[in-house]
This record gives sequence, C-alpha cells and structure tokens, in this order.
Amino acid sequence: MNIRYLSRADVESLNISMAQVIEVVEEGFRLKGMGQTQMPPKTAIHARPGETFLHAMPAYVGGMDTAAIKWVGGNENNPKRGLPNISGVIVLNDPETQFPICIMDAGWVTMMRTGAANAVGMKYLGPQCAETVAVIGCGVQGRSNALAMHTHYPEIKQLRCYDVSAEALGAFVKEAEQAYDSEVVAVNGPREAVEGADVVVTAGPSPKSPTPYLRQEWLKAGAMAAPVDYMGAWEGELAAKVDKLITDDHGQMEYYRSKGYFADVPKPYADLGEIVAGKQPGRESADERTMSILMGIAIDDAVTAQLIYDQACEQEVGVMLSR
Repeated sequence: MNIRYLSRADVESLNISMAQVIEVVEEGFRLKGMGQTQMPPKTAIHARPGETFLHAMPAYVGGMDTAAIKWVGGNENNPKRGLPNISGVIVLNDPETQFPICIMDAGWVTMMRTGAANAVGMKYLGPQCAETVAVIGCGVQGRSNALAMHTHYPEIKQLRCYDVSAEALGAFVKEAEQAYDSEVVAVNGPREAVEGADVVVTAGPSPKSPTPYLRQEWLKAGAMAAPVDYMGAWEGELAAKVDKLITDDHGQMEYYRSKGYFADVPKPYADLGEIVAGKQPGRESADERTMSILMGIAIDDAVTAQLIYDQACEQEVGVMLSR
C-alpha cells in the first residue's frame, strides 16, 4: 500500500543506460503499432501567456502491462530564474488495483526517452551507417540525442554541433569530448553543420511561428533529419520533399496542427509504431532522404518509467511513502 518516491538523484543512481532505454522505447512503439496501447491526446492548460504549458500525458501499454501519467510543464523564461525549462513528475499505477505505486521525477525520463525515440527512428528510417552527424541546439535534448546517436551508430567519426549561445555550445563541446571517441567540431553556422552530415538533429526552440534557417537542399541524398523542435529550424519545404516522412503519433500531430504548428508539413505516411510493427516500410534504399518528426509521446514515458521502477525495486532505491 506504500508509494515509492524516486527523486532525480535516485533515478540517476540506477545507472540505466541509453541502450536500455532505446530497447524499451522500441518495444513500446512495436506494441503501439500492434494496437496494444491506449494513449489519449495530451491535455493542456496554460497558466501564463507566452511559450508556457502544463500537459497531462496518460498511457497504458499492453504487453508490458504498464499504466502511467506524466504531468509536465515548461516555461521558456525558467533559465533566467536559474531553473530548467522543463519539469514534471510521473505517476505509475498498478493496472490491477489502479493504486499509484510510484512517483518519480520526470526530468531524466523526458531527456532520455526523447533521444531514445529518435534512435529508434534512425534504426528504421536512418542510413545504415552514419560517420558524420550534426546537432543543432546544444541544450538538454541536444545532449540526449548526441548520446542516442553514438549508442545507435558506434561508428560515428565526427560530431558537428552548433548553437546561437556560445555558452551552451562550449558546454556541449566540453561534455561531448569527454564522452565520445568521435571528433567534436563546433561549426560556425548551421549550413556547415548540415551539409554532408548523415543524420541531423535539430533541438532548438519550438515556436508556433518559426523563422526557419535550414534550407532543404543542404540535406544530402541518403541523409535523415530528426527535428526535435517541431520543425522550428527547417524550412517546411523539406518535409514535402523528403522521400519518407513519419511521426510518432498521427493524432498528436493533428492536435498540434490545430494549435498552429506544422502549417507547412504534409501528413506523414506512417507513424513509427506502424513501421516497428512491420505494417509500413521503413527505409527502402540508401539514397532516400527521410525525416522523423517525433513530438514525444506518453508511451515513451510509461515504458521508461516502468524500467526505472523495476530497477529501483530491485536495487531498493527510493523513499517509501505511506498513504
């Protein structure tokens, strides 16, 4: 009858690897594609004007018998207060009794599952080999995606990075040089990052009315674009010109389209779950240019939270709260 509470420090102490997160996220997508999940659209409230949000993100993942909800908020002005932009908690419930069994900080989960989902996208839509990759936007998600790419593509020789913030770029380079064997190159501009890269991750701001600065012709044949920023960086023309465009959930994309996002983005031909489940083809030739617009879905949070909870119980980590 007790609830296990896991702080951010507790979660990190479990030493769960990106490879482990990628594995459970891929299985979550497969179960989604097989129709064994429940995931209502995000429920949003806006307590303040501007680029702020509070989202409720529930999901049930059959096959893994996992029920969870993430309550996550964001405010673009938080860094000026010395706070992370994104914060939240995840509640896991026992699917049989419906009782909550765990409350955990959502920061690590959100960071890792986003990179992991993109790695799953790269497995099915990306080039078979990637020796040069690029990260544009060197904050939390830039770092997570760099880790995910190096986990999926151990052959990476060069990691290009760019950010309008010299401070963020410098911190990213320092961290990446310590973490990876690849050459880490801080480029002078976005074009230099994109041209010739096998995979390009954009992880900057996600405004409803973006000012695109990446040209579609910069993405070479055979390359993959993975915009974490809701198409905040790429010109919309790229989404129409790639050979294959996918998302992580059609319903969620349509919801955001109704809110003003993705105005120039055509309807994707498949979601990632359909591809992982074998219901739609992934990459079919080496020359295809592909794009994976993954917005972040509750299924990813639920399966990652379950992994954390199982490890926490096994290692006896966390604080037990009485009801």
